Amino acid sequence: QVQLVESGGGLVQAGGSLRLSCAASGRTVSSYAMGWFRQAPGKEREFVVGISWSGGTTYYADSVKGRFTISRDNAKNTVYLQMNSLKPEDTAVYYCAAGSLRAPMLIPLDNYWGQGIQVTVSS
Repeated sequence: QVQLVESGGGLVQAGGSLRLSCAASGRTVSSYAMGWFRQAPGKEREFVVGISWSGGTTYYADSVKGRFTISRDNAKNTVYLQMNSLKPEDTAVYYCAAGSLRAPMLIPLDNYWGQGIQVTVSS
């Protein structure tokens, strides 16, 4: 069983930056694709970004292309999401997930989700 724990969320002004981390424990996730989803109030959970196990392939939602960057450090069993030029519409709970890449997104495995972390962007 894998436990995924997100950190790095918080409140930031529009135009600012945040870096989310997702640390895996219980077993290695180096053989899994990883990614981030988000859910805003009153909306369905949506795909944000995914990265292959090697880091060589990434997929981004159109809404975050050019502003967000995903990376991973398999030695540390950690995935990162650098979020720049944040907008109020980026406000959501962000979830880390493990699964497989199926263009153009990550297909998460059941029970391979973090608990979520709040990101709030003020205007």
